[in-house]
Amino acid sequence: MPNYPETRLTRALRSGEFPVIVSLARHDLDLAKAAIGAGAFAIKVHLNAYHRATGTTFGSFSEERPFFERLATLDVPLLVMAGQENVPSAQEMDALADLGFEGFNIYFSDMQPHLLQSRLRPMPALGERSTDEDLQKILEIPGAMMEASVAAFEDYGKPVNESDLARYRDITTKAGIPVIAPSQKRFTAEDMPRLKEAGIAAPLLGVIVTGTTSQSMDVAVKPVVEAARSLNKASLPSSGLR
Repeated sequence: MPNYPETRLTRALRSGEFPVIVSLARHDLDLAKAAIGAGAFAIKVHLNAYHRATGTTFGSFSEERPFFERLATLDVPLLVMAGQENVPSAQEMDALADLGFEGFNIYFSDMQPHLLQSRLRPMPALGERSTDEDLQKILEIPGAMMEASVAAFEDYGKPVNESDLARYRDITTKAGIPVIAPSQKRFTAEDMPRLKEAGIAAPLLGVIVTGTTSQSMDVAVKPVVEAARSLNKASLPSSGLR
């Protein structure tokens, strides 16, 4: 297995810094710049995937590479959702690493062995129907971090409730590694202390929060970033990290 380097993002995830990550609704450089301008710590993009929340189809590495090359010039940590049935080849994963991508995300059920040989740190996702056995298999991957993409699709866009927080807390307690929570529910600034107290290492803001324009991105991301930064100043404890 590769020896993954510690990076700006992994250090932030491990230290309890609670960095805000933004997942782009579409591959648009102005949208990425708006996210960064609003305080996003890292940017996530997609490959080989149909994104249910937006109805957007993301193409292959060769199709998306021109955008990735432009995105890499913005000098922020980059993550990639690698795909579903189709995923990048070993050579394409190397090319992503050469562009500066730090980690890749994929539902654990879609993981393919060659992805774990790449230089990108694996961040497999638990899904709505994932089991403790799936979680344990992720923990057996050296160097892995995790995404908790566990909301039911029919609940997308609803407010975060105590049941959501309890599930996050259960996952982070069992995991003991950094767990990222995507905004399948409509994360707000007021949710940030609740997520951190549940052991979440970082919120991942997607289209349900950010909208699809540069203006909506700015309006949505700024208050979440401010709330996350205020938690650092308050030095609230977080669990589920090592």
